[in-house]
Amino acid sequence: MLGFKTRAQLASRFEAPADNGFFGPGSVTWKVWSHPTSYVLGFARAVTIEHLDPNLTAAVVQAGGVKYRPHTRYARTIRYFGMVAFGASEPTAKAADVLVKVHSKAIGHDPVTGGRYDANAPSSQLWIHMTAWHSILYCYEKFGPGRLSAEEESQYWRECARAAELQTIDPATVPRSREDVIAYFESWRPHLASSEAAQDMVDFILRLDIALPPDLAAWKRVALKPVLFFLRKGIVATYPGYVRKMFDLKQGRLTDLLVSPPNKAIHALLHRSLNAYFRFVGMMAPAGVPIVAPAKLGIPAVEQRTLTPREAQEAYGFDVPAEAHEDMRRKQRARVFDEHGTPSDEGLLESQDHIGGLAPRR
Repeated sequence: MLGFKTRAQLASRFEAPADNGFFGPGSVTWKVWSHPTSYVLGFARAVTIEHLDPNLTAAVVQAGGVKYRPHTRYARTIRYFGMVAFGASEPTAKAADVLVKVHSKAIGHDPVTGGRYDANAPSSQLWIHMTAWHSILYCYEKFGPGRLSAEEESQYWRECARAAELQTIDPATVPRSREDVIAYFESWRPHLASSEAAQDMVDFILRLDIALPPDLAAWKRVALKPVLFFLRKGIVATYPGYVRKMFDLKQGRLTDLLVSPPNKAIHALLHRSLNAYFRFVGMMAPAGVPIVAPAKLGIPAVEQRTLTPREAQEAYGFDVPAEAHEDMRRKQRARVFDEHGTPSDEGLLESQDHIGGLAPRR
């Protein structure tokens, strides 16, 4: 997208979605998740804090994708979260169904707790869900426009609960207010652990250059270094003290204060200029561009309707995620826990058509 382009010229590059998905125009989800604070700050904050769940760290480390396919793993994850927020209902419901299969192979023994982990466990899925939705909103507040109105925030958390229907989560367990969200994270503190493996993964992710396309020109990488520096420091500035201690991060409060104005300025510029916004997102999160573009540019959907995930699952013939693919999940558990083998890649291979391809290992 070289040179200045009008909104209409930008819009001409993208296809209209079949429908408005699960939220649509006027939703708080579209307002918050389309803001530029989401794409690096909010997303990186979420995927680092997630590693305080030792089960998640075990799953990530043993799978190896983040270290050996960093750009692909990042792209697939951000594409899926983008689909949940902005995507049309049928392809998103299908992607969520396939993701249950992908997670069926993310099972094994957790060396920290000594127990077993299962990425499809409702508690693990809720942890990932809440760290994402909370982090996206927190960075929007800290480095973007600020606090939502009370009415908007209430709607945001209701929409968060709606999105949880795409995962194995029991929607009744999803917090629905700021106070409930705070209480949820406090309730998790006794379960959190930061192993050497977790700290290593967080250090790796906070480099942020892992998000860049492998073929990005060297001069662009050099030019982005100062921006990535401020983004990295900004992410750490959002961590509460106990998280910094667990990750062994030494950034002080003075640095927090100093990096806030540059981060606000960067994201204010990206918010005001569609051209800057799409150049930035195109470099840092290219897999998300076709998903967010229709919502950001106001491209009307072919059919002006929104569904709940449960309505979509029923309409398109998908099981509720908590009950989906149980036979496959049972076979995977038998392979790993009974036969002491490795799980099959069946779901992972299928997911390429719905969440994004798997690049060769680097």
